[in-house]
Amino acid sequence: MKAKKIGALLLSAAMVCTLTACGGSSEQPAAEPAPAEETVTSEPTEEPAAEEPAEEEPAAEEPAAAVDASIDFEDGLYGFVGLDSVINPAADASTFEVVDGENGKELKITRSSDKSAFIAIAADQLLGDKIGSLASADFTIGLHAPSGNFSAASGAIYYVIGGEFTKASDWSVYLESSNPKTYTADAPAALGEGDYIVVSLESDTSSEQQGFCIDNILFKDAGGAKLDVDTSAVYVAAAGNTVDRSNLWTLTGATELEGFAVTGDAWSQNGIELTEDQIALLKPGTAVEISYTSETGNMWLVMPGAEAGWMRVGVGDTDGSGQQYAYVNNSGNTAQVTYEQLAAVCGDDPATWGAMMQCESDGAWEVYSVKIGNASAPVAVSGGTELEGFAVTGDAWSQNGIELTDDQFALLQPGTALEISYTSETGEIWIVMPGAEAGWMRVGVGDYDGSGQGYAVFDGSKCYITYEMIAEYCGDDPATWGKMIQCEASSAWEVYSVKVGKAVGFTPNNSRTVIDGFAVTGDGWGQNGVELTEEQKALLVPGSVINISYTSETGEIWIVMPGAEAGWMRVGVGDFDGSGQGYAAYDGSFAQVTYEQIAEYCGDDPATWGAMIQCEASSAWEVYELSIGTTK
Repeated sequence: MKAKKIGALLLSAAMVCTLTACGGSSEQPAAEPAPAEETVTSEPTEEPAAEEPAEEEPAAEEPAAAVDASIDFEDGLYGFVGLDSVINPAADASTFEVVDGENGKELKITRSSDKSAFIAIAADQLLGDKIGSLASADFTIGLHAPSGNFSAASGAIYYVIGGEFTKASDWSVYLESSNPKTYTADAPAALGEGDYIVVSLESDTSSEQQGFCIDNILFKDAGGAKLDVDTSAVYVAAAGNTVDRSNLWTLTGATELEGFAVTGDAWSQNGIELTEDQIALLKPGTAVEISYTSETGNMWLVMPGAEAGWMRVGVGDTDGSGQQYAYVNNSGNTAQVTYEQLAAVCGDDPATWGAMMQCESDGAWEVYSVKIGNASAPVAVSGGTELEGFAVTGDAWSQNGIELTDDQFALLQPGTALEISYTSETGEIWIVMPGAEAGWMRVGVGDYDGSGQGYAVFDGSKCYITYEMIAEYCGDDPATWGKMIQCEASSAWEVYSVKVGKAVGFTPNNSRTVIDGFAVTGDGWGQNGVELTEEQKALLVPGSVINISYTSETGEIWIVMPGAEAGWMRVGVGDFDGSGQGYAAYDGSFAQVTYEQIAEYCGDDPATWGAMIQCEASSAWEVYELSIGTTK
């Protein structure tokens, strides 16, 4: 489990202090001394008549010494800064700029909302081959607010090493005599390629949506010597530095529960009283999604006011009750509890569940956000063909797209789906079929236009609309659909590409076992893996899935069973080897092969499959983790 030592800073009061830009101070400036009279050295003379004692002339103030920092932002460069989503996937999409402060240039971070901000510093790119020498880092951190006043706020400095993160230091501006302040964060281990540092703002008592400034970053080796950097380095999100949706349902049409940002110690509960409108969001087919951190990675819900009694939901066997587990992603920072799981424990009528909803874990925990939305099984496209020219943009409720050629349109067959790579201000997107004989038709809009139609499956960066969804609204005969396909959203949007391919579904699983040692690499058409133990082989039961966290140059991956009695066997290869077999479900970072797929090619008896499982792709690939999961 990842090291997630998140502690809440309790701010008992907020002192409002005067601030100028990011480098302001709460101290009142000292009165300027009167200029001293000129004096001449001479022989001693009689002592003059007593006068009022003159104030001693202050020593001339030395100019502030320049800070010998690795990064002082005086060159205006900050391309090595980015947004981190590993620690908190619900963090704010902040923006950056270099501004003038009292002590020179500094990096100003502005949040677009009142959510926490997690800012990544690409230490590996900045230091290059010196990254292994980094022992500690100093950061000068201050606050800025639109009014010129700052209130108490706090955050932390984390190291992300090998995809795992550890808090190295807290920072705060609270009843302090000066703003900014300098904080030191010692590295917990040697850093390497892909490792980076995160500076966060997590608690803010101001109503102004304060941001913060970073200046004078000093990287030091074990002897305290400064490490020089290349500030022309560019931050590139490392593998895994995206929102991890592994093992989860896709949530669409989600509503965030306002005020549900709470903390607790191990086995303690904290939450909010839901309003009637929020309770009404809980319907069959929905799920509660929690963005969080906890020391153990576990998270579940507590319904203390249920008529059925004080009730944990999604705790699994953590408390010995043996109930269902919540769905938790591989990163252990997003959990989901479905309506059906709530109903199984609290009863079929949500009116009997009570209005209080709380979170709980078996380690110290912090919840950043909770939302309720429609839960759909995730979909991906395997073996897809890109629709050339489908890179378009639009404003809210405007449509843009292309007229498909005959060859492109012929790709739309039963069992296929459109995969749309996109961004939109509000996260959703769908398609419009303006030439359909059934009429001008939106497909996948859900209830955004009040129609109550089915939602497309989207996550803010990828959207999937199946052939069957189009047929449901435009008719069973594709010849009546028209060849124009457009995109649309309720906010400004941009589509980068659209492709058509075989639709494959992921299986959310809430109980999984990581196979130790399955961190392997291979070249194109090269295999690598591990021999399963008897206990691990016993995990392969009907309904189970093999989960693979990976990268590959061409995006795909599958497994090989070299010891199967049926023969050396690829499973999930699709048509990459010309066999026309079924595809594994994959999206470029996460893949699944089901028990049923293995049984189709290796036989119904797992005892005949052999103990060796390997991975393979048509290009160079790397697997970070392989687990066997099921639904419990």
